[in-house]
Formats: sequence, structure tokens, C-alpha cells
Amino acid sequence: MTVSKKPGAGPRAAAALMAALVVAAGCGSSDTSAGAETPTLVAYTGQSTDYQINFNPFAPTSIGGTGTIFQTLFFYNIVRDDEPTPRLGTQFAWNADGTQLSITLRDGVTWSDGEKFTADDVVFTLDMISKHKGMNSTGYAGRATAVDDTHVSITFEQPSFVDGPSVLGKTYIVPAHRWKDIADPAVAVVADPVGTGPYLLEEFKPQAYTLKANPSYFGGEPAVKKIRYLALSGNQSGATALKAGQIDWQTGPVPDVKDVEKNYPGYKSVITPVNQIALYTCSSAALGCQGPQTDPAVRQAIYHAIDRTQLNALAFEGTGSEVSPSFLLPDRDGELISGKLRQRTAPMQPDTVRAQQILEGAGYAKGSDGVYAKDGKPLSLTLKTVSGWTDYITAVNTIGQQLKQVGIKLTAQQLSWNEFVDAKDRGQYQLIIDSLYQGPAPDPYYLYSYFFSTAQTAKVGAKPGPNVSRFSDQQVDQALDALKRINPADAAARQPHLEAIQTRVEQAMPYIPVLTQGTINVYHDAKFTGWPSGGDLYAFPAVWAHPDNAEVFLRLKPAGK
Repeated sequence: MTVSKKPGAGPRAAAALMAALVVAAGCGSSDTSAGAETPTLVAYTGQSTDYQINFNPFAPTSIGGTGTIFQTLFFYNIVRDDEPTPRLGTQFAWNADGTQLSITLRDGVTWSDGEKFTADDVVFTLDMISKHKGMNSTGYAGRATAVDDTHVSITFEQPSFVDGPSVLGKTYIVPAHRWKDIADPAVAVVADPVGTGPYLLEEFKPQAYTLKANPSYFGGEPAVKKIRYLALSGNQSGATALKAGQIDWQTGPVPDVKDVEKNYPGYKSVITPVNQIALYTCSSAALGCQGPQTDPAVRQAIYHAIDRTQLNALAFEGTGSEVSPSFLLPDRDGELISGKLRQRTAPMQPDTVRAQQILEGAGYAKGSDGVYAKDGKPLSLTLKTVSGWTDYITAVNTIGQQLKQVGIKLTAQQLSWNEFVDAKDRGQYQLIIDSLYQGPAPDPYYLYSYFFSTAQTAKVGAKPGPNVSRFSDQQVDQALDALKRINPADAAARQPHLEAIQTRVEQAMPYIPVLTQGTINVYHDAKFTGWPSGGDLYAFPAVWAHPDNAEVFLRLKPAGK
């Protein structure tokens, strides 16, 4: 999900009035009210419409609670190579060939309804994921057994070292006694979440929901006693609330981001390049996608037509950076990027001649209206984004003008967040703008297995895993299977398979790389201390990132305490 969202349509005065009303009703001041012991931390994720209650950690419409209410066994830091931090688990070990993972669980943990947490809950969660493909976003294929209340053994049919971080760091454990009777847990609405985490749901309203500290949390009651998540009308109303000191943590664009400390006294910012902005394409005609974007030549032409320097300046305040067509991070994964790629990083300047050559070589001819066509059908595409995501809206409009220069007609369409998610899941789109996220550990295998594996996709109309582009390629699948069997410590053995994926991804381009996104975080340093910063990125600092956000909440303390 993008880090930024903003107001959709309507006069500026109406948008400003809505922002003021929502801030007044949903948030008020973030300062400590008279008589209160500790201040409430007010967070804005970029939610640009009212919340619809759902704390199911596996549902695409989940609004939160992952990490704060529901926990993983360990926490992995994706921005630096730290040792995993114990959470519900305390130790883990693989056997020599990577076919058995043994996990020791924390003893004495209780669910928030008072029931005891045991290995049976872990086994239940993993079995549930196995049975429901829509929940299995990590491709888990193990068989879990409860050895006793505090020990779990997971066996795999083949070496599965790379499954460790996904199972341990990205699987949210749920209580068997509350979930065993849910008919379809992949989409069920959970309005009364019971978890083991440091926070509990205190109150839900469509404009805001509040979490309160869990006094029975095994790690001790958090110093931040309440967290309020706001729904506003988008980035502009978020910036207004931030300027008024009514938000304590916001992830998303703010005006003049380089002067945050001057413009927002008491606040600081950190920009982290981790996720990659891309134009998702519904790419596979064989799996039911329809439209010109199913032609790889069209995708390649769009890739060369984008003016990334202009786009970065107009839409992202220069916070974006180069992106590789391999979707490896140039800074983090630089040594792994293949020398066989046509381009190590996507061009920052457009190559309109190359874009047109690709189209004409694929049988497209430019009409009198300046738009290319083939078989009598004009090269016209719709690009969807979310109402309120102003940086992405600006990006979409800018890309539309850029593609016009090479004879591609692009129509922008703004949707609500739920409509956007539904379009992705059902494959009812041609292009959407979003970002590819990293996996549970700093290893490109996970992004590839999420977004490019056949196991993570489905025909149009059926719910896929993260691979909503419907991309399916035997060469990529074979390389992923090989990587799954190799110990991640053996870099030399892995590299040929990583290179096979990179070259195929660059050729097929089901996701058209735009920029590496500089994730912008603005935080109230004068009110709370302990934020992750450039000098200590103990977690990915994004309010919508999970379970990273929970790690941040656990580290924070009210200023002066």
C-alpha cells in the first residue's frame, strides 16, 4: 500500500471544511488533556475514507491490529540485518537439511480474554492458512505439530530455509478457541479482536478507532497508553491536522518535506527508501486479463516513455530514487543485481523514440489522432488510484501527459480504498499504481515469491495472493523452487537463480517500475521520545507497516518520562 493518500474531488473550500470538521470530531488535540496521566498518540496512516471495522489480520480489508493486537513469533527488521527479536517465540532452529523447523514458545502468555496461549494456537493458525489459499500470502507449505504447550515442530517435504522468516515474522497467530468456528477466515469480519499483543481495541468509530495498552501484556504494559487512528479526507487534511499539532505520527507526503522541523515545530522526519512504486498491470490474457496491457510490448513502451525525473519532482518532492527493473533495491541488494540485465536501473529520462519503436515493431500504427492502434483498437488504458492519494494522483496525471507524447492514451480513475482493493483482487483493472513491498527479511527472494510466483496468483475473478498481476512464468517458478532449497547463507549457489528471475522479470515486466519510494515519516518528537531515526532504524518507520509499527509503539515514551 502506498504511504500517501489525499482528498478526491470537490472544491477546495469544501475539502478544507471537511478536514476541519473531521479533525475536530475524530481527533481533537493530540496534547494531554487536563488530568490525564499520559497523552494519546494520534496516528494518521493516510486513510482517506471512513473506516469499516475489520481486525482480521488475514483479510484484504483489515484496518489494523497486526502487531499491536495480533502478534508474530519473532520480529524481523527489513531495513537492516538484525537478529530476529523474540515475541511469542523465544528460540528457533533448523535441522541440517532445512526440512524441519523447531520453535520454542514463550510460556505464561494469555490471550486478552484470559485464555492461555499454547502451541495449539500456533498449529491451528498454520493449518488454517494451509487450508485457505487466500490467506496464504507467503506460500507456506509445512505441516505443524504441537510437541507440548511451548514447542512446535514444522516439517517440510523439501528444504525450506527461506520459509523461516515468513512463518516466524509475518504470520499473525490467532486464538483457536475464537477462530475454529469461522467458516471463511480469509474474508471474515473480526469486530471484537482477541490477541496477545501490547494493545487492545478500546473504541471503534468510522472516523477514528482507539487502541489502549494491554495491562496483561507479557512484556509489560506499554508506556504509550492510548493510540488513536484517524480517518481524514486525505493528505491535505492530514497536513492541516499536522500543522495544528493534532497528529503525532504520519506516513505520507507533507509540503516542503525538507523543512519539517522549521514548518512543524516539535516534529522531525525520516525518509526511508524501501518499497518500489510500480504500475501494476493485469498482465495475463491466459488468466482472464483484458486490454492492451496484456501485450508485453505495451508494458515495455510505457517503461521507456516515463520521465522519472519529472515525475519525482512533481509528485514526490524529489524523495524518490532510482529503481531497478529487476526490483532489487539498488542500495541494499546492489551486489546481487545481474550484469545480464539490459538496464541496471530504469532510465530517469524518457526515451520516446525507443517506446515508439517497440510499439511499431509489435504491429501498432499511429492514427490521425496521434494515438497508436492495432487491429482497429486504439491503445487506450485506464489507470486506477485511490481518492485522496495526492502524490499518486499527481503521478497518474503526470504519467498520462508523458504517455500522450508517445501515442498512448491514459485515463485516470480514482476509487475508494475498498473499491481499489476489490479491483486488484478480482483482476478488474488494466493499470493501477501502488508499491511492491518487501518480505519479512532483507532478501529479494520474498518480493519475488510474493509478486511473481504462480502459486500466489489466480484467474481473474478469483482472489489471488499478492501476485495480482496474474503473472505466471515457468522459468521464474523453477528458480524460486531452487532458491527455496538453498540455505540463504550460500550466496554463490543462489545467484544464478536470482539472475534467472531478474532477466525474466525485466523482459515480461508485469509490474512497470516507476521509482524506489522514499517513505516519508513525520513524528512528534517533542511529545514522544524513542522514534526510529536515520541513526537507529530499529524498525521500518511507517505507521501503516506491520508489525513494525508495534515495535515503534513499544519503544516510545511520553517526553519527560
